[in-house]
Amino acid sequence: MTRDTVPETTEGLYDVAVVGAGPGGLSAALNLVRARRRTIVLDGNRPRNAATFHSHGFITRDGVSPLELRGLAREELKEYPNYEYHQTMVVSVVQADEGFLVATKGPGFTRSEYRARTIVIATGVSELMPTLPTLRAFYGTSIHSCIECDGYEERDKPIAILGDTDDLADRAILASQWSGDVIVFAGATGGVTDDEEAELAERGIRVERRLVVDVVGDRTGLTGIRLEDGETVARTAAFVRPVYEPRLGYLESLGLQRADDGYLAVDAEGRTSLLGVYAAGDSASPGPRQLIIAAGQGARVASALNRDLLEVRPAVTVTG
Repeated sequence: MTRDTVPETTEGLYDVAVVGAGPGGLSAALNLVRARRRTIVLDGNRPRNAATFHSHGFITRDGVSPLELRGLAREELKEYPNYEYHQTMVVSVVQADEGFLVATKGPGFTRSEYRARTIVIATGVSELMPTLPTLRAFYGTSIHSCIECDGYEERDKPIAILGDTDDLADRAILASQWSGDVIVFAGATGGVTDDEEAELAERGIRVERRLVVDVVGDRTGLTGIRLEDGETVARTAAFVRPVYEPRLGYLESLGLQRADDGYLAVDAEGRTSLLGVYAAGDSASPGPRQLIIAAGQGARVASALNRDLLEVRPAVTVTG
């Protein structure tokens, strides 16, 4: 990845445009405004974890809802005079003489453009779930995607592992740390190899090869997994493995380098292959999708970005 010079700040030009207001984007924004960088946050308010009532593992905020966490962060940011927020969808980012031109589409199809010296990409990923009709009814309560996030709350319960990916055996082994009753619903051909099934059996984990047609439950939550022959296997918790896709279509004109898995290729501090463009959170990281990890990456990106701008000129002086 090569680096060059970044244009100097001019009137009407933001130091940074942060695209996405999840923990990665908001953490980056907080550290940037504290560095006295003129920062605008643009967000469509469509978080991946909107259905989740409680998030876990975030120090001092264990159990808080993701929406509340976002709200708390935005309230903190309002105290800084060089912070600006717009609820709007970013539709494109293109290079311009000053840095970048960010085009947005807001309510009523109103369109706006913002100029920024640098860009932080923090739009995360979208989730493609298994096609089970009733899955969404329990997603975020007794069906989850992140074992590290929600395993403790489902401890000692009968757990199902659902999905169509090739890492179900690994996920089942991880889940067995919280429960001694884990069943992997792998279908007839995919998800778990014969060797993996043998290893799971040694650990007391069963593999169910019959096709899953739906999940069932009541007001208390999930009660079972319904199979193609009509049998329902009793389960009160499940971890589903979505297929994740980074939401990066609006960046197409920038030609950013992608890693083999489709995520943005970045260096150790979140710099992409294009000078002035950085990535934080799930857009660049296929690892554990925990809020505190995304927030840490946002802080790391902010530090690198601020130092990169200092190579050109000091931060813009602001009052307050």
